[in-house]
Amino acid sequence: MRKTLGTFSHTVEVSDMDGQRFESLEALVDTGSSYTVIPGSLLRGLGIAPQERIEFELADGRIIERDIGDARIRVGGRSAATLVVFGDEGVSSSLGAYTLEGVRLAFDPVNKRLIPARALLMRTTQLDARL
Repeated sequence: MRKTLGTFSHTVEVSDMDGQRFESLEALVDTGSSYTVIPGSLLRGLGIAPQERIEFELADGRIIERDIGDARIRVGGRSAATLVVFGDEGVSSSLGAYTLEGVRLAFDPVNKRLIPARALLMRTTQLDARL
């Protein structure tokens, strides 16, 4: 019997860049999204301010604009600075590809879990001489 691929949720902790106080929430693991989406009210409550407004393309081809800012995220015991999208109220939180790369976790769709991933580094001529 073959397991079906699908989505799943994972606990995520978010904080401002100082990392003094983290808030925990469930987020849908969404590798099809560039960035992590967190409710704007939660981000503002942590003292995270929007830094820029950018365009996003939705799965249906529509283009929308949302604010993004800097936050610290903890996932699976790993922490990293990341960009977050200020989500509308009532929209589910999601964990995007940029954050997953930052915390060095990969999506295992068969077992519906996050697994440790090795960071990748391209070797260059200058780097090859030092290795």
